[in-house]
Amino acid sequence: MINVTQTFLPDLEEYQRILKRAWDKKWLTNRGELLLELEMKLKEYLIDVPDFFITTNGTLPIQIAIKALSLKGEIITTPFSYVATTSAIIWEGCTPVFVDIEANTLTIDPKKIEAVITDKTTAIIATHVFGNPCDVIAIEAIAKKHDLKVVYDAAHCFAVRYKDKSLFSYGDISTTSFHATKLFHTGEGGALFVSNPDWFKKMYYHHNFGHNGPTDYHGIGINAKASEMQAAMGLAVLPYMDEVIEKRRKISCIYEDFLSEVSGIELFECRKGTKRNYAYMPILFESEEMMQRVMDALEKKKVKCRRYFYPSLNTLAYLDNQVSMPISEDVCSRILCLPLYAELSHEDVYLISKIILENIS
Repeated sequence: MINVTQTFLPDLEEYQRILKRAWDKKWLTNRGELLLELEMKLKEYLIDVPDFFITTNGTLPIQIAIKALSLKGEIITTPFSYVATTSAIIWEGCTPVFVDIEANTLTIDPKKIEAVITDKTTAIIATHVFGNPCDVIAIEAIAKKHDLKVVYDAAHCFAVRYKDKSLFSYGDISTTSFHATKLFHTGEGGALFVSNPDWFKKMYYHHNFGHNGPTDYHGIGINAKASEMQAAMGLAVLPYMDEVIEKRRKISCIYEDFLSEVSGIELFECRKGTKRNYAYMPILFESEEMMQRVMDALEKKKVKCRRYFYPSLNTLAYLDNQVSMPISEDVCSRILCLPLYAELSHEDVYLISKIILENIS
C-alpha cells in the first residue's frame, strides 16, 4: 500500500529520550519545559515571525482568533479549504460569506471580495492553499479600506516564505496546524501567530481558560494548551525539517518532470516570490471523469490518493444559504493530491506517474 501521506517519525529512542525529561519532572501539560523550548526553537527556525504560542490542534486557533477579535456577523472566506475553516466560523456564531477562488492559484480572488462586503462584514478569513500565498497585498489594502480584520488559515505553510518573509507574518492573525499529516508535526497540534501585542496577550489567556495566575481570570477562556508529549514529538521532528523538505522537493520534481507537459493535466501554480515547502502534490485533470478513472486505476494498484479539497465548502449541507462558486466547484470536482512524503521511493513515484499516464486518454 502506498498512502497519500506518511507521518515523518524520528527514531523512537530519540523521542523517548526527550520525553523522559517531562517524566522526570512529572510535568505533562500546562506549558511545561519542553513546550517552552519548542516555541523558542521554532522561533529561531522560522525567522521573523510575530509572537505566537502552540496549541493542542490547528482548529482552536481560528476559533480563538474569532473570539478574541470579537468578530460578529459576516466573515468573508474561501470555499476551497478544509472544512475546519468554515466550521470554525459557524461554531463561533458568525456567518461565512464565500468568495470564489482564482483558477490558477486556487486562493481567494481579491477582485471579488469588495462586491460582498456589507455593514455586517467584520473580517476576512482566507486560506493559503497547499502553502501557496493568497494575494496578501491586495487583501491588506481591501481590509484597511473597509476596516476589516484579516485572519489567514496557514495550516499548510510551515517554512513557506513569501517576498522574503515568513508567510506566518502576514495578516492580523495567522493560524497553522501541526497535525500528524502535516510537514512539521507534534502528532496533533497547531499554533497561533499574532501581530498585535495586546491581541496576543488576550489570545494567550483565551487558550488557558482565561487564567491570570492560579485564582484570577482575565475573562472567558478555553483549554487549547498543548502537552509535553506533543512538544517532545515536535522537538524530535524539528531537526530533520530541512532534510524532509529537500526529499519532498526531489519527489515533487520527478512528478513534475513526468506530468508537466501532459495533455489533460494541469500542475499547481505557486505565486511568484514564494519559497515552497513541498507539502502537497495536487494535480488538476481536465474533467472529473478523467480524475475518477485515474484514481480508480491507482486504487487497483493499492495507491491511495485524496480528493483534496472536496467538496467545495459552499455546498455543505448545514449552510443556511448555499451560493454557487463555479471555479471552486469545478476545481474540487477534478483535483487529486498524489502521494508525497519524505520516505516515498523514487521507484514508487515512477510507478504512480506511469499509471497516471496510462489512464488519462
